Amino acid sequence: MTIEQTYLNYIDGKWSPSVTGRVTASLNPADTKDIVGYVQDSGEADLELAVSAANRAKGAWRKLSGAARGDYLFKAANLLEARLADIAETMMREMGKTLAECKGETARGVAILRYYAGEGMRKIGDVIPSTDNEAMMFTTRVPLGVVGVITPWNFPVAIPMWKMAPALIYGNTVVIKPAIETSITAAKLLACFEEAGLPPGVVNMVTGDGATIGGGIARHPDIQGITFTGSNKVGKQIGQTALSRGAKYQLEMGGKNPLIVAEDANLDLAVEAAISGGLKSTGQKCTATSRILVQASVYEIFRAKLVDQVKRLKLGNGNDSATWMGPCANERQRDTVLSYIDKGIAEGASLLCGGGVPADEELKSGYYVQPTVFDGVTSKMTIAQEEIFGPVLALIPFNDLEEAISLANDVEYGLSASIFTQNIGNILAFIADMDAGLVRINAETAGVELQAPFGGMKQSSSHSREQGQAAIEFFTSIKTVFLKA
Repeated sequence: MTIEQTYLNYIDGKWSPSVTGRVTASLNPADTKDIVGYVQDSGEADLELAVSAANRAKGAWRKLSGAARGDYLFKAANLLEARLADIAETMMREMGKTLAECKGETARGVAILRYYAGEGMRKIGDVIPSTDNEAMMFTTRVPLGVVGVITPWNFPVAIPMWKMAPALIYGNTVVIKPAIETSITAAKLLACFEEAGLPPGVVNMVTGDGATIGGGIARHPDIQGITFTGSNKVGKQIGQTALSRGAKYQLEMGGKNPLIVAEDANLDLAVEAAISGGLKSTGQKCTATSRILVQASVYEIFRAKLVDQVKRLKLGNGNDSATWMGPCANERQRDTVLSYIDKGIAEGASLLCGGGVPADEELKSGYYVQPTVFDGVTSKMTIAQEEIFGPVLALIPFNDLEEAISLANDVEYGLSASIFTQNIGNILAFIADMDAGLVRINAETAGVELQAPFGGMKQSSSHSREQGQAAIEFFTSIKTVFLKA
C-alpha cells in the first residue's frame, strides 16, 4: 500500500498510483514541518477506472445475501478495532484533533460497521393487501448500484463509515473520494476492507482535489447515488449536477447551531456543554455550538463562568495528553476563522477572549487560533448568521423563551440545537418550535448516537437522513411486486 510513505489509490482490489503521476503532501496542521506522507493527486482517468470497477462488481455483490455482506463488515470492523491506535494517531497527525478524540472517533467507526453488519438480517419489504383475492402484493428494496461517497476532513473515520457501511450492506458498490487533507487515514480504512476480503471493485478509493474527483463523481452517468458531507456551496453544486442527470443525492451541509440557556438552567453544566460542543475539535463540526443564547437574568453570571473556563483551555499538539484543543485542519481554514473574527470586531461585537493566533513559540508552526468568545452580538451580525467552522462562540441575551426560539431560528441553517432548562413547558415548546433536525435537552448541540437518524432542516441538508435504520431510505429504492399465479 505504501511506497516510501506514498499512499496509493485503491481500485478494483489493487493499490495503484494515479495515472497523472502526481502526488501531494499531507501535512500535520499542528506542526507543518511534519509530513505525514504523500497521497495521489488523481485525475478523471483514475475516477473512470474506479467507477468501471464498481460497475462490474455491482451485479455479483447485490446477489449476495444481506447476511453474507454483513460478514464482510464484521471482519472489517474487527480489523479496524485491531488497528485503532495506528489509525487514531494517523488521524491526529493529518487533522489535528487530540489523540483521545481520534481514538473515540475510530471506536465509533468500529461500532458503525458492526451495527450495519447486523442490518443485513433485517426486513427489506412489506406485504400489502391487494383488492384481488387471487393475488399477492408486496414491496422489496433494491440497491441503487454504484454510490459515490464524498467525505470531509473533520471526521475522517466516522463519516466515511456511516456512508460506506449502509451503502455496502444494502447491496451497493462504492467509490469514495475522501478529503485530500485526510487521505492517508482513508487509505488505512480501505485496507481494512481489502483485508476483510471484499471482492475486487466493491469498494474503491480515488484521492485528489474536489473539483476534479468530487465533481467527476457528481457528473458520472454510471454513478446512481451520491452522498456528500461538506460545505453548502459545494453541496448545492453537487446536488444540481446530480439532479440534472437524474441521480439520487444526499447532502449534509452546514450548521449555525444555538444553545439556549434559560434562567433555571444548571449554569455550570451549560458552560461545560457550550465549551465542549463549541470548541472541541477546534469547533470544526457541523453540529458545533456557535451561538449561545442566554436569558438576561443570568447572562452576566453565565458570561463570567464561560470566559473564565475558556481562558484555561490548553492549546497544543494532539499527541500531548495535556492538550485540550488542537489547530485548525489547514491554513485555509485558519485564515477563514481569523477573517470571521475580524468581521465580528468590525461589526461592533465585543471580544471577551481569544481573537487571534497564540503567541507561544511552540505553536508557531501550526495552524492555531485561540478559542474566542464574543459579547454584544446581535442576530444580524455576520458571526451570528454564517457558519465559521472554528473555535468562535457568540453570546446573545434574550428575555423570554419565545424570543430565544425566534433568535435561534433566525438563520438559514437548521441542523442541531440544544436547551438547558428544568421547565417542562420550555422543553416542550423548544421541541415543537425549534427548526432543527436534531434537538437536545440539557446536552451539548454536538453529537448523535449512531443508531439514530441524523440530518438537518432548511439549508443544512437535502432533507434525507443518515445513520440508523433511516439510511435504508437513501441507499435503496422500493420495488412494488404484484404477483398472480
